[in-house]
Amino acid sequence: MNEIQCPHCSKAFKVDETGYENILKQVYDHEFENQLSERLTQKEREQASELKLAKMDADSAIQNLKAEKEVEIERLRSTIREKESSVQATVDKAVREMEKERDNLKNDLKNSKLEKENSENLLKDKYKTQIRDRDEAIERLKDMKAKLSTKMVGETLEQHCETEFNKLRSTAFQSAFFEKDNDARSGSKGDYIFKDHDENGTEIISIMFEMKNEMDTTATKRKNEDFLQELDKDRNQKGCEYAVLVSLLEPESELYNTGIVDVFYRYPKMYVIRPQFFISMITLLRNAALNSLKYKTELALVREQNIDITNFETELDAFKTAFGRNYELASKKFTTAIAEIDKSISHLQKTKEALLSTDRNLRLANDKAQDVSVKRLTRKNPTMAAKFDEVRREE
Repeated sequence: MNEIQCPHCSKAFKVDETGYENILKQVYDHEFENQLSERLTQKEREQASELKLAKMDADSAIQNLKAEKEVEIERLRSTIREKESSVQATVDKAVREMEKERDNLKNDLKNSKLEKENSENLLKDKYKTQIRDRDEAIERLKDMKAKLSTKMVGETLEQHCETEFNKLRSTAFQSAFFEKDNDARSGSKGDYIFKDHDENGTEIISIMFEMKNEMDTTATKRKNEDFLQELDKDRNQKGCEYAVLVSLLEPESELYNTGIVDVFYRYPKMYVIRPQFFISMITLLRNAALNSLKYKTELALVREQNIDITNFETELDAFKTAFGRNYELASKKFTTAIAEIDKSISHLQKTKEALLSTDRNLRLANDKAQDVSVKRLTRKNPTMAAKFDEVRREE
């Protein structure tokens, strides 16, 4: 039996085991339901609160995430704006550089065009001037050729050269000789001979001139080269250093129309010139000869100095040779005298030794002579002892 106390009146009563268990079960079931209901209610409240907190946390997290995203979005937008600004600045800079390069290229192209046009204009002007000068020269020659007769052409060319020279004779060629070559003893002659001398009368230069024009041609001689051999022969016969052909031949030749042509490949120191270069050629050759004479004079002076030095060196070598020979002879004689003295000394030494040896021998002989007696002489010699005994008895 179990005793149970009423919770309201505090009266105790006893119940059996079955009733106790039923009561206890009812109590437990009712309390359990109450507890369960309370717990469920509390759990619901807790869940509602947690849900509310979770919702609040979620809302806060969402707000924070939205704020972070907004910050990130703003940062990205700022970065994009910066990138766009940088790219735009780069693009603008590149565009400006391209525009500047384009402008420079345009200016260079424009300047190149201007330079090209200027060069072309200069070349055109230059060639026009050259062509005009050439045409004028050709026209002058043609006009001179048309005006002069067959004989007068050659005579006028010679007279022209002589006149041009005489214009400058008193100022530029005061000591020069320029006359026609009238010596035809060898069968041919040149037209003119030019010679010039220095203050001492030394010849500086000599030139044989030959003047030729189209009227002087023959069936076999029509070109300048056809007259070079004869000019070289005349030059050599008259002893001239240079030979110059003043020619109007081959008027269309670009080579000879240059004015001065050297033909050294055929003959030494020979030129073919046009008449307008006659005075210039004389001046050129004479100035070159003056410089050459100056160098020759300096070279001769150096050679004389070298000869003086050579003579001095020769005399010095001769003196050295003679002195060396005399020294050698004196040395040989001195050596011979020393050798003879050494021989004499050796001979006297030997004589001295011989005399000393003789002295020793004489001293030994004297000592031996002092030691000689009759007794010694008769010792071991009975015959001599008997003889000395006889002599003593006879005495």
